[in-house]
Amino acid sequence: MAIGDLIGPDQVIVGLRSGDKTQLLQELANRAAVATSLDPSTIFGALQARENLGSTGLGKGFALPHARLQALKSPYALFVRLARPIDFAAIDERPVDLVILLLTQANGGNQHLATLAAVSRPMRDATFVQKLREAQDAAALHRVLAGA
Repeated sequence: MAIGDLIGPDQVIVGLRSGDKTQLLQELANRAAVATSLDPSTIFGALQARENLGSTGLGKGFALPHARLQALKSPYALFVRLARPIDFAAIDERPVDLVILLLTQANGGNQHLATLAAVSRPMRDATFVQKLREAQDAAALHRVLAGA
């Protein structure tokens, strides 16, 4: 599975403003709730519980908040490029400006780990990440993601 298979053109947000990690997770949960027809507090609670285990800020300005949800019918992802980087308690202590939200089914077995790997793998490529940061708008950013 490629990152472009999970993230459609309507799942890319450019210029989102967020004051901190909690506010961002709440915003992501609200947006995911609309797309998945799940309760936003359930999504937020699952994301927050995962963050309590350790930050999903993976370094180099990238975070991958994720959760498994019992009621989810199929994987859901959302790509966000923030207007300003925020502290995400990332492993390298750098602020985060690129975020991929990933929600998977609780009963998905190893699919959750495989999907996490597929989404995070391209984010290790400095050229790819630079293209994401330079894309002029959501459509251009989606083209970069689809080409991964």
